[in-house]
Amino acid sequence: MKLNRNFISRISDDESILVSGGGAEFSGIVKGNRTFGVILELLKKETSEADLISAMKGRFEAPEGMIEKDVARVLSELRRIGALDE
Repeated sequence: MKLNRNFISRISDDESILVSGGGAEFSGIVKGNRTFGVILELLKKETSEADLISAMKGRFEAPEGMIEKDVARVLSELRRIGALDE
């Protein structure tokens, strides 16, 4: 899976934004935190959910299961708006 080319991401230190482009069915902006931004960056290349989780564990310390839940929640939202190519 990877981020659909009809979506553009902008990431700063404390806020991440995903904007739909002209070819997307979803029309709007999705805002998120730093974790959301890291996931968006990783999705610029073809990857799997397991690889995302592994990369996130390498970057963030979090209680057991939290990273898996965060990744699943972000992927669910991206799927809902059509932002993933799978």
